[in-house]
Amino acid sequence: MPPSSTPTLRQQRLGAELRKLRERAGLSATAAAALFGVNQSRISNIESGRHPVSADRVHAMARGYNCFGEDLIEALVAMTGKRPRGWWEEYRETFPVGLLDLAEMEHHSTAIRVAVAIHMPGLLQTVDHARATICQSVPALRPHEVEHRVSFRIKRQAILFRDEPVSYSVVIHEAALRMGLGGPDTVRAQLAHLIEMSEHDHISLVVIPFGSASFTPSGQPITYAYGSVPQLDTVELDTDHSCEFLDAEALLQWYRSVLDRMEGSALKPDRSRDLIRRIAQES
Repeated sequence: MPPSSTPTLRQQRLGAELRKLRERAGLSATAAAALFGVNQSRISNIESGRHPVSADRVHAMARGYNCFGEDLIEALVAMTGKRPRGWWEEYRETFPVGLLDLAEMEHHSTAIRVAVAIHMPGLLQTVDHARATICQSVPALRPHEVEHRVSFRIKRQAILFRDEPVSYSVVIHEAALRMGLGGPDTVRAQLAHLIEMSEHDHISLVVIPFGSASFTPSGQPITYAYGSVPQLDTVELDTDHSCEFLDAEALLQWYRSVLDRMEGSALKPDRSRDLIRRIAQES
């Protein structure tokens, strides 16, 4: 089977984790190729996510790399093989790859933590608020493109309503609640939606009020997605031009610390809801 030119985020992550195992074993790609009886380009394509890898191959590579972490090995095995086509694939021809990777990451997460400073979290946006946000895109999108993006954003929210919903924890700065995007009616409906969603058992929403010293680095939204094992956690950062995905352990630890600090500076859930209600009354 020829290498894929468009590996998904999940395929890339599987390859990256196999590369980390090889590097921890102190083996070069050339040495690994000799160990498994393949050419070096096969190892390179596996590690870039461009070549499919079977469950048996993952087990063989784990043994060859002296990896004894059974939980990690089984998590990697679960990422192999031909997977069902995700709903996000229908957008592949028209959307930036980063958006598809974001939807895939959220879908496979076991829990998600989010911090936002000036935006509403995408998974908690109403249709009208999502539309008002997307209309601010630069360069401007055509009306049908806006609706296409709105549809995609709302479909992402399905992970909060499935039979086993994802645990979702959000820290919102008060600034995001007062942006006024879309006008008073849209704002009030959006704030009411936040309150309603925060009352679900699997959703935690807290607010950092004005006057608190904690703030997100550079104000960009942070999404921390937990994998089936800690080694498969991922951080996604929204930038002006794309989604950036991080999986280095030092960065994962740093962003966990940032989120912990922000949650520690936020109001408790009940007081957060009270603040949201007051802001809605003022809108």
